[in-house]
Amino acid sequence: MIRKILTAGVALSVLTGLMIATPIGSYARCGWQYVSSSAEDAVPVEWELKRARQMIADLQPEIEQNARRIAKEKIEVAKLERELGETDQRLAKAESDIHRLTDDLKAEHDQYTYGGHTYTAAQVRSDLSHRFKRFQTREQTAEKLQQMLSARQSSLRAANERMDAMLEARRQLEVEVENLQARLGALRVAQTSSQLNLDDSALSRTRELLDDIATRIDVEEETMAVDVEYFGEIDLDEPSDEELLDDITGYFENRSGRSADALVSIELE
Repeated sequence: MIRKILTAGVALSVLTGLMIATPIGSYARCGWQYVSSSAEDAVPVEWELKRARQMIADLQPEIEQNARRIAKEKIEVAKLERELGETDQRLAKAESDIHRLTDDLKAEHDQYTYGGHTYTAAQVRSDLSHRFKRFQTREQTAEKLQQMLSARQSSLRAANERMDAMLEARRQLEVEVENLQARLGALRVAQTSSQLNLDDSALSRTRELLDDIATRIDVEEETMAVDVEYFGEIDLDEPSDEELLDDITGYFENRSGRSADALVSIELE
């Protein structure tokens, strides 16, 4: 069984090496990239926008989780601040007591009275020594607490800044998605308007009929005008004798004048 597994592993390694080092590998990688890009191009833009909206919505759980972490850290920092404050108060009280005992021992009395009790100088010196050791230990603890507080405060500020940046980035993504949605809507309206083909065949046929009617009317009007021009109208008035006599007289007068003109031209010749 182990031999089969080793054999399969070696074969897979050799095949992988051949695909990487030979043209077959380049063809395979090129084909995979082409298929991947073709699949991405085949996805409608509307679907990709929905996917982007879903990805933005999926950020909410992570943001809420980070918000809980920040809230918890704020509580821990507040507790640490209170603890450090109490330690500083105890240190101040211990330092004051140490200075008091030190001053009393410098007076070199045989006995000392504190709180209604009497103590020897050796007892006071021993107590002072223990107090001083505890003070030093507590002071070191206070320093460590201060370092811890400073580090956690710095971490909290950084977390707040990251949270603000994350929220701002999400708002920017939402605005960009809305902008892309508006652009896509305008594009689809423009594409629909350009592809809208109206059936105006009935309107065209009506236009042609009206043009034919107008042409026929124009022909008939022109025909009437020609008839009136060439054939005239019937004269309903009777001709008078006076007009006839005048026509005859005028005709012969014109004729006599033409004859006299002809004789003069002959004589001149």
